[in-house]
Amino acid sequence: MTRFVSTLFCSLDGVAEVDPAWHFPYFDEHMAAAVTEDYAEADALLLGRVTYDSFAGAWPDREAAGGEDAEFAAQLGELRKLVATRGDQALGWRNAEPIGDLLSTVAQVRADADLGFVLIPGSISIVRELISVGELDELRLLVHPVLAGTGRRIFAADAGLQPLELRHSEAFPTGVLRLIYAPAALPGSAEYAAAAHQLGEQN
Repeated sequence: MTRFVSTLFCSLDGVAEVDPAWHFPYFDEHMAAAVTEDYAEADALLLGRVTYDSFAGAWPDREAAGGEDAEFAAQLGELRKLVATRGDQALGWRNAEPIGDLLSTVAQVRADADLGFVLIPGSISIVRELISVGELDELRLLVHPVLAGTGRRIFAADAGLQPLELRHSEAFPTGVLRLIYAPAALPGSAEYAAAAHQLGEQN
């Protein structure tokens, strides 16, 4: 069955609108390996229009330039790219296709046996919407040990209660944490009295 997996760089205070000033000082071989692993699994990308324009404005030129990142750029070019957009402008990059209603597209893709893993890089609005309706299967975060202060955060202030289960954690030498979460239920139905009992057991 198709899985929809989000991958995001973020600061410790939850900002996922990446500022190069706090992102690139932490980008080392460990982070590169994590990013490579995420994309190596992908059968397709699901992108918001802002993220798509950022990718399309950079990676085709990097592929053509033939530099150190040309192979990764070519990999992105070959992937099927589903672009959530309200505009009718030509997308321009190969294998990119506009989609209409996001949730209808998700339902159609889940029924496609050829797409086992759809990666959502960035695209905060898409991630928020899929989480809110229970359609995000995995949330992968590369949490930088820095307080960004300003910028768009992953989770909306009015998102409501959304329990998650930690599936994997890894600490890089830079202090970056790689955290992989999946939707879950709360571990129980306890109130303060249970917590007070636990505290009493410790004393």
